[in-house]
This record gives sequence, structure tokens and C-alpha cells, in this order.
Amino acid sequence: MMEENKMLTLDNVYKANYALKDVIRRTDIIYAPKLCPGTELYLKTENLQITGSFKVRGAYYKMLQLSEEEKKCGVIACSAGNHAQGVALAAQKLGMKAVICLPDGAPISKVEATRSYGAEICLVEGVYDDAYQKALQLRDEKGYTFIHPFDDPDVIAGQGTIAIELSEQLQDMDAVVVPIGGGGLISGVAYTIKSLNPKVKVYGVQASGAPSMLNSIHDMHIETLDSVRTIADGIAVKKPGSLTYNVCAEYVDDIVTVTDDEISAAILALMEQHKLVTEGAGAVAVAAVMFGKVETAGKKTVCLLSGGNIDVTILSRVINRGLLMSGRSCQLMIELVDKPGQLMDVSRIIAEQGGNVTAVHHEHTNEGADINGCYLRLTLETRNFEHISAIKKALTDFGIKII
Repeated sequence: MMEENKMLTLDNVYKANYALKDVIRRTDIIYAPKLCPGTELYLKTENLQITGSFKVRGAYYKMLQLSEEEKKCGVIACSAGNHAQGVALAAQKLGMKAVICLPDGAPISKVEATRSYGAEICLVEGVYDDAYQKALQLRDEKGYTFIHPFDDPDVIAGQGTIAIELSEQLQDMDAVVVPIGGGGLISGVAYTIKSLNPKVKVYGVQASGAPSMLNSIHDMHIETLDSVRTIADGIAVKKPGSLTYNVCAEYVDDIVTVTDDEISAAILALMEQHKLVTEGAGAVAVAAVMFGKVETAGKKTVCLLSGGNIDVTILSRVINRGLLMSGRSCQLMIELVDKPGQLMDVSRIIAEQGGNVTAVHHEHTNEGADINGCYLRLTLETRNFEHISAIKKALTDFGIKII
């Protein structure tokens, strides 16, 4: 738990900024005019931070503050993802032992990434909360120091260094849009930005399947969700921190939510337009701006891309879904009579319309249907929904039956 006597101060954020300057990467700000026409949009690319996320800032700064005795005993953390990697890297650089408790269902890629930074992994049966309990138990047994992922003033000060970089990189910004899970990132950013310039608006974004901070702020007391469901595993937190809740209540202007489909569309847009790979949690701020959840028209706005550690298997699913949702891929089921030349007609019509066939599945009908009948399942690459309609019309005009 946080020590009661230690407060979040601007001085501490500046100390963190100084302490981290040779350790972390000062990430670029990229101008992104196409993502949301009418908004002067910039991206703060913490997905390109060492370890692939901002989390290393808070973890490293917190671990620098430990006494010699604490450093000797080592640290423990529990995280299914980015916090684990931040703690592991910091421990490696500072020559400390780190034990990370992970739920046994954590993605293999994240477990291996954490292990690659030299941490000892302790897999715990169950979910994040079970891993958390196990970490506290080991802390008490072995004398490790627990590094909380968000509810700690030093961790928050470390995340706040992003806001110092922002204030130096972008003069006169109007708004900053930040992902919220447990609230450590937005607490550091909102507190620091508002201390430097109270006029800047700070908006928080949660996944609609995990709105723990939103509900808590709305009902004016900390609440715990029964369950969380979202593609943005980095912000799938059931209960906000007590410190982060207080900072958010005081310094954050508004909190909004985005759906998994909106997050997927944002991941795809960031990849295509800016060659930036983000994880679900890393794309929620952009999703909020793209889908008009926050008022940014005509404002100089920064979206914080908090991380880029997305599983490649999830990435391929996101791309496929994004292509279907934007009309750039479609599937047709065609009923043909089994006679020569049918397939040629179909492919000729599609080619004339500029569609590209990427998969063909040809099957004879089951019993009960016409004995000469057969089905053709096609997957096409298309430009948009208008293009799909034109192809379907050309096929039906020729007398081909689409099911």
C-alpha cells in the first residue's frame, strides 16, 4: 500500500523526469491529420517506448526510491502484461531480483517477454486477482517489496513524466486523451498537465467492457466490477486504485468509453496510416477521437498510445475484422448449375468489376436439392461497400443466383 506520508507532488514528477532521462526513450510526437479530419491531432508514441509501453517509467522510478535493504531483498509484482515487463527490465538494470506473479491464462507471448527480461515467473491458477493475492502472500513470506502497477505516488510520478515531455514537445495543446485501466497513467498525466497549465482538458477513455473508473467517478465512490470483457487487456481492471480515484476525481475533465469494434478500427487505422502497431489499450484514445466520443473539433489534441504489445494472433483477427467492417473484404455464396463455363463466367464478371478473388470453395449440393446444383463460396478483396454492391449487381444481372 502507499505510504500515507508520501504525496504526489510536481517536484516528485520533475525528479522522476531527471532520474529517467538516460534510462527510457523520450518518445516522439507524430502529427496525424487523417485519423480525424477537423482535429489537429497528435500521437504520443509510448507504444515505441522500451518494453513496448509506458509502464517502465513508473516501475523504474519507484524501484530507484527503494532503500539498500529493500533492493537486496528484491521486488515482486503481479501483472499479465506491460507492468511485468517494466518491473523486470528495471530489476535487470538495477541488479535486483524480481518475481512476477501471472495468471496461468496470460498470453504466452507476454509470459515469454517478461521472462526474457530476466524475471522469475510464478504462474498462478485463476485470474489477475488470484495472482495479486499470491504476490501479497509471497511479499509477506519472503520480504520482497511489492511494486503496485498504479496505486502508488512514485509510480504515478513516473508516469507523469510523459506530461513533462508533452509540454516541451507541443506548445499550446488544448486537450490530451488518455487510456484508463487502474488509473496510474492518467493520474500522472492529468495531475502534471493541470499543474503546469489548468486550461488543458484531460479526457480519459475506458473500454465499454471494463468501465471501473467511469462508474466509480459517476457514483462518487470506488466500485468493483463483477467481470471485465474487452480486447484491451491492458486496461481490463475491475477496481481502480484509491489514490488514482482521488486524482481522477479532481483533475480529469471527463471519462468516456469505446467498444471493441471501435478499438479494432483504431488499431487498423494506426497501422495503415501511420505504420504504428498498438495493442487494444494503446488504441482506445484514438478510438475515442475517431468515433466522436470527445469534443476535439478545431482543438490541438494529443492521443496517448500507451502500448504496442499486442499478440500477433489477435492482430490478424483485428485486421480481418477491420477489413470486413470497412467493406474491403467480402464473402459471396453463389448457387450454380453444374455445367461447363459457369466458373469462368463468375470469375470474368468479378474481374471486370475490379474485384480480386482470394479464396474459392466449390461444393456439390446435399441430397434434396437439384442433382445438378453446386455451391460456390468466394472470398473477395474489394474497395468498399459500394464496390461490393456493384459486383453483386453485375452477377445477378447476368442471371447468377447469390444466396
